[in-house]
Amino acid sequence: MDRVIFHCDLNCFYASVELLSHPELREVPVAVAGDPASRHGIILAKNEPAKQCGVKTAETIWQAKKKCPNLVLLPAHHRLYREYSNKVNAIYDEYTDLAESFGIDESWLDVTNTLHLFGGDAKALANAIRQRVKRELGLTLSVGVSFNKVFAKLGSDYKKPDATTVISRENWRSIVWPLPVGDLLYVGGAAQKLLGQYGVKTIGQLATCKKETLETLMGKMGTQLYEYANGLDSAPVRARLDAEPVKSVGNGTTFPQNLTTRIQVRSGIAVLADSVATRLRREGLYAGGIQVTVRDPAFHDRSRQKQLPAPTHL
Repeated sequence: MDRVIFHCDLNCFYASVELLSHPELREVPVAVAGDPASRHGIILAKNEPAKQCGVKTAETIWQAKKKCPNLVLLPAHHRLYREYSNKVNAIYDEYTDLAESFGIDESWLDVTNTLHLFGGDAKALANAIRQRVKRELGLTLSVGVSFNKVFAKLGSDYKKPDATTVISRENWRSIVWPLPVGDLLYVGGAAQKLLGQYGVKTIGQLATCKKETLETLMGKMGTQLYEYANGLDSAPVRARLDAEPVKSVGNGTTFPQNLTTRIQVRSGIAVLADSVATRLRREGLYAGGIQVTVRDPAFHDRSRQKQLPAPTHL
């Protein structure tokens, strides 16, 4: 029997929460941004009108203002977002005990064994959850309904805001395969570029690649993407209380001033490294490799990584 999995994605989450206290700004372009004075001057979230002006998450405030001069900027209230995230999760928990958070504003719900308690119609239940979140909390959701997690996520991205998309055994090829390969879970910029060099632009083209070829190109990731593109993802939805195995421990910060000397860089890294090592020891873990990412004043990131000769928690 196929599983029934929902992927619920809160639309423009930070901006939507802020607009609950600023209803008069609903129709104008609004973005939630870090404080320009403290150098955290990037767009954290935007509402639909701002999206239509071309404003993008993670771009700098000045870039956004260039596209959209009348953009209204609101400060972020992270405690409030956590509060609303918890309220939404509490609603999900009434429908299944298999609800897995994916960031603060997205969750997978496996309703395979509880669907019969709510009428047995997956699309109707997804709509009911959307209406309930809107009625009780004033927030809108997009929901993807499918037989695996990857397609459920594609479904929630397919039509926004405030929509339900069903990707079923019958229609998945016609919906999924024409989509750009970058829409697939975990296909980032680097993977997209690599696949593009081999003429792979859509998920359908990825699906027709030989599994062995993808494995040669991308290692284990290649096999995984082959399975995703062919509807073979079988990863379970984890219950919220099941801790996810820790794959990496990291820490980052934006410094108040540019680091321009070796001494400044050393002391900056020392603080971050100390915090990472403390957390490794607390979790009883050892790290087999290390990665450093540096962001320059123009917001360009450079990453370097290497395996360590012996695992360490120091």
